[in-house]
Amino acid sequence: MRTGSQYLSAIDDGRRVYLDGKRVDGVARHPAFAPIAKTVSELFDLAADPASGMTRPGPNGEVVNRLFTAPRSREDLTAFREAATTWARHTHGWVGRSPDHVGAFLAAFASHPDVFGDYAANVTAFQKRVVEEDLYLSYAIIPPQVSRATTASAWDGDLVQVGVAEERADGIVVRGAQMLATGGPVADEILVSCIKPLTPEDTDFALSFVLPVDTEGLKLYCRRPYAPAATSHYDYPLTTRFDETDALLVFDDVFVPWDRVFVYRDVAGVRNQFFETGAHVLGNWQAQIRFSVKLQFLAGLARKVAAVNGVDKFPGVVEKLGELASLVSLVESAVLAAEYTAEPDSAGLWRPGSRALYGAMGLQSELYPRVLAILRDLVGGGVLQVPSSVADMTSPETRADIDRYIYSPGTPAADRVKLFKLAWDAVGSEFAGRHHQYELFYAGAPFVVKGYSFRNYGFDGPVSEVDRFLAGYSEESQ
Repeated sequence: MRTGSQYLSAIDDGRRVYLDGKRVDGVARHPAFAPIAKTVSELFDLAADPASGMTRPGPNGEVVNRLFTAPRSREDLTAFREAATTWARHTHGWVGRSPDHVGAFLAAFASHPDVFGDYAANVTAFQKRVVEEDLYLSYAIIPPQVSRATTASAWDGDLVQVGVAEERADGIVVRGAQMLATGGPVADEILVSCIKPLTPEDTDFALSFVLPVDTEGLKLYCRRPYAPAATSHYDYPLTTRFDETDALLVFDDVFVPWDRVFVYRDVAGVRNQFFETGAHVLGNWQAQIRFSVKLQFLAGLARKVAAVNGVDKFPGVVEKLGELASLVSLVESAVLAAEYTAEPDSAGLWRPGSRALYGAMGLQSELYPRVLAILRDLVGGGVLQVPSSVADMTSPETRADIDRYIYSPGTPAADRVKLFKLAWDAVGSEFAGRHHQYELFYAGAPFVVKGYSFRNYGFDGPVSEVDRFLAGYSEESQ
């Protein structure tokens, strides 16, 4: 299996990543991207270690990462969850688009090649490469935010959302932009498509294809990265490891060979790839596994802060910690319930139960802010009363005052400052703000996500129960 160093060498390929108006020279070495690239390399090393339990035999008897393969039994599904948990625990849930996320989508795609019609062989061949070569895929499946009132065909300007500029005998030429490629600057390849509903007039934009990040004409414009501004790992322990930069993709007449096209000018096909293959369920189950690990980390942080402050026996604090425990338990339980209610589909792919999965996703935009609010209450002003940087801890001129005035009973200054700097990176830093926004809109606008829950809950049973109850009495029975 692929090692971390092999991954780092692979992404040092001259890709066109832009920051502050300049092209980045070597993402694996640049201060904005090197930290997250190193974290991803650690994930590959972890998966390749037989002791991690993340491997399984491939189709030819070779050893492969099970997170890139489709679960074909209940035991496979359980092993998938355990492997996804192993990777999520390495980042404590702070890397939202680790390689298993889009990998799960591809595994489901390949389980239902029939959904892709004439392009079915392209999907299965590419997914085989993902498994054999341990490829890290990001995806960009949201149109630029030009207008939400209309779709791309009604926008001013030619091909603002990525679309077909030219069809050739050997492939297509695409032009335009697409967002939001989280982790794209350090991925191997990118899946480009559109998960938002399109109209019949949008056929030029009804596409799905994959490309290496270093493809000629493909440019990545990144948001402000947070890692370079972090003064030290001690001061920003999350920012300096897990800042996975988001990027806008721009396609300047990019050539896509036919063998990399999954869906072409097919409005229904674009939607079916996500919802008819089981990709949306399997990929989002991976995401909820990651999310539950992150919430557990935040719960542990809150519990420890309360203990250090000596308030963990106060009734009001116990109530807050209890509410936090309840919120985290809901997501943990939904992950397990989705696994418990999983069933094989017509192609033998074991799909996690959609009712439990979308039930948890529907509350994500409310649950995460509430978890942060509880943690903010518990840390109080403690996160503001910390030294400016680790330099205050190491300087002989300042250290004595830090030790004397910033401590708690049983917790020396070094431990207290370290804990509260971690808390600030979780709730108050730029990195924390990005994560707040990310979890709110991780699967789309809240009304969209709640729509998934509405459609997958299965209201027929509850409504029938109400009807039976109503039928049990009448005006005459009074």
